[in-house]
Amino acid sequence: MLLNYNSLGVWKWVLLLITVLTAAFLILPIVFIAALSFGSSQWLIFPPPGWTLKWYAEFFADPRWLEAAWTSLRIALMVTVLSVLIGLVASFGLVRGRFIGRNTLRALFMTPMILPVVVLAVALYALFLKIGLAGTTTGFVIAHLVVALPFSILALTGALEGFDKSIEDAAVLCGASPLQAKIRITLPAISHGLFSAAIFSFLTSWDEVVLAIFMASPTLQTLPVKIWATLRQDLTPVIAAASTLLIAVTILLMLLVAAVRKGLKT
Repeated sequence: MLLNYNSLGVWKWVLLLITVLTAAFLILPIVFIAALSFGSSQWLIFPPPGWTLKWYAEFFADPRWLEAAWTSLRIALMVTVLSVLIGLVASFGLVRGRFIGRNTLRALFMTPMILPVVVLAVALYALFLKIGLAGTTTGFVIAHLVVALPFSILALTGALEGFDKSIEDAAVLCGASPLQAKIRITLPAISHGLFSAAIFSFLTSWDEVVLAIFMASPTLQTLPVKIWATLRQDLTPVIAAASTLLIAVTILLMLLVAAVRKGLKT
């Protein structure tokens, strides 16, 4: 007999309690940092003695913070485009290719997801120092692309595996070239996978801090690196404001993903 929630008896309340505590553990830090960003104190004091938008005004008035935010956005957009394009080509090969070592190659693509990020960061930093890419936009993009690409490949391989290739073959039989069939039939059919790949690639780059610390230079810093560097020098609430904006972009994109998925189901 399959268990359902109502048949668990007293255990359903235990599960509910665990769920509430887990949600609180994950959400409360975000609530705290958001509250601190509106606090009137010049120190990170909770609960705030009053409320103000002063720290957001300071954030947007400081060109160093704006430059860091623009750098994060610029790098994330470049990573997103490259991740989706490379991930799409790789996914076609992994799903439709028939060659020795295909499963091994797929596992290799997933390696950055299980490898400790700091190990990957040290390795890339040592390599980029030798080839002159440390502290450059190109180095940033490549480093972030390494960790974003697995998410793109996961989303796109899943979408391709769920697509009926006979529809594409039928388009070819009707006179379309293989490339036309892929562009006009396959890509629209896997648009949800392309969208998911783009969103998660963007967020991977936008939120990344460990690799960014190793790749950064005094003149090239992403927003997470700027937050980390400022946190080591001064506990100003501007840090909370920057963190809240960083989180807000992430939450908005996740809500967009949820809305798109809901629209696809209906």
